[in-house]
Amino acid sequence: MNNFKYTLVGILFMILIVIGVILILIIIFLVFLIISIYNRFQKLANGADAGLAQIKVALKKRLDMITQLVDVVKSFAKFEREVMTSITKMRSLVMETKATKEIDNVNSGSKKIFDNILAVVEQYPNLKTSENVNDLMNAIEEVEDEILRQRYTYNNIVQEYNTRLFSFPSNIVAKIFSYKKLEYLKFEEKISIKPDTKWNK
Repeated sequence: MNNFKYTLVGILFMILIVIGVILILIIIFLVFLIISIYNRFQKLANGADAGLAQIKVALKKRLDMITQLVDVVKSFAKFEREVMTSITKMRSLVMETKATKEIDNVNSGSKKIFDNILAVVEQYPNLKTSENVNDLMNAIEEVEDEILRQRYTYNNIVQEYNTRLFSFPSNIVAKIFSYKKLEYLKFEEKISIKPDTKWNK
């Protein structure tokens, strides 16, 4: 009888050890899973920040070149003082803000000014053949390519981040660490098309 008691206690003890080990393994797995998901969120968030910073730098480059273009073109056509004031405001705004909506607005505003300059250039043959104008146009075209690439990369990162935000089990980790949805860059369709920097000479 005593032997049976000891055997039963031994079996129960072994079962408790096995359950304990299983629980420990489950906890270790969950900890590693949470760390892995957290690290992925951090990597995506950092990638989005870096991508947005690159877009802001490229938009500032575009605004700097538009300013140079206005300086070249203004001897042929009058530009209102508001144009230069607007460029200056957009240049400081784009470097200060982190809001995608404001970045979209800067993109839209600078594109509109650039389109107006293109219309002026079309009217003056001397401007069309100006080396300065052509060099600036080519440089702006390169910046447009850069903006499109960076925006594409940024939006892809945001898509993965937001998908994880609403997918199980990463959505639980997102709630624990208060991760919020990221906004896409929504450059309007006509703005996302590179300005046409080619014309018939």
